[in-house]
Amino acid sequence: QVQLVESGGGLVQPGGSLRLSCAASGSIFRLYDMGWYRQAPGNQRELVATITSSGRTNYADSVKGRFTISRDNAKNTVYLQMNSLKSEDTAVYYCNADVTSIVTGHRNYWGQGTQVTVSS
Repeated sequence: QVQLVESGGGLVQPGGSLRLSCAASGSIFRLYDMGWYRQAPGNQRELVATITSSGRTNYADSVKGRFTISRDNAKNTVYLQMNSLKSEDTAVYYCNADVTSIVTGHRNYWGQGTQVTVSS
C-alpha cells in the first residue's frame, strides 16, 4: 500500500504565507506526477498545481505568481509554498500522486487533506 500524508495547513491572515508538505510512503517503486488540489465548501475539487518527476510544473491561473510547487524525489515529498494568500484560497488542500507500487501496480492516490483558512 501507499500513503500520502499532508502537513502544514492552518489559519493565516490575508497576505500571509504557508508551506504545505506531502510525504509519500509505503511500497513505492516509482513516483510519477504529483500535485495539489483544493476543495472549498460547496465547490468541486480543483487543480492547484502539478509537477512531473523531472520537475515540469503546471499551475491554475488563480495561483500563478503566488504559489510554487516543488518536490524532493529522494524524500518522495512534494511541497506547495503559498504566498500572498487571499480569502478565496480557503479550502481543504489535497495531495495527489501517480505511483507504481511493488504490491498494487500503477495507481493514483489521494491524501487525507489539510485545511487552509485565510482570514483576518
